[in-house]
Amino acid sequence: MKIGQLAKMVNCPVVTIRYYESIGLLPVPERSTSGSRIYSNSDAERLAVIRNCRAFDMSLNDIRIILAHKDRPSEDCVEVTELVISQVRAIDDRIQELSKLKVQLADLGLSCPSGSEGMACKIISQLGRKVSSENRSKGAPVLDADD
Repeated sequence: MKIGQLAKMVNCPVVTIRYYESIGLLPVPERSTSGSRIYSNSDAERLAVIRNCRAFDMSLNDIRIILAHKDRPSEDCVEVTELVISQVRAIDDRIQELSKLKVQLADLGLSCPSGSEGMACKIISQLGRKVSSENRSKGAPVLDADD
């Protein structure tokens, strides 16, 4: 099949397929006599694995490891299981961080009565605070509970 057909089959932009080829996640396909890329069902299955891993927010390095195990089906897949469990933990951590951000943002939204103008707006003044070096590295917003 041609790249456009593969793209439709796996719901993946053509440019992304070419990118995955360029970084070695997908093998370089054979070419037709006219120079078109020709893909197999095996390529479609491999691309589906990549796309599903990306949907689970797995890193490209983790995907390489999973694909290496896919290419060697006789090997134990403990490493793949560990990657998945690690990803679950990372998602749990992100959920906790996002929950904290949600609370901060909700508090921020309630900190200023509607209709305040410019400098009187506590939301704008809190958003304009300098970020401490501790929070800068974490990417956390700087909001004081007493404001």
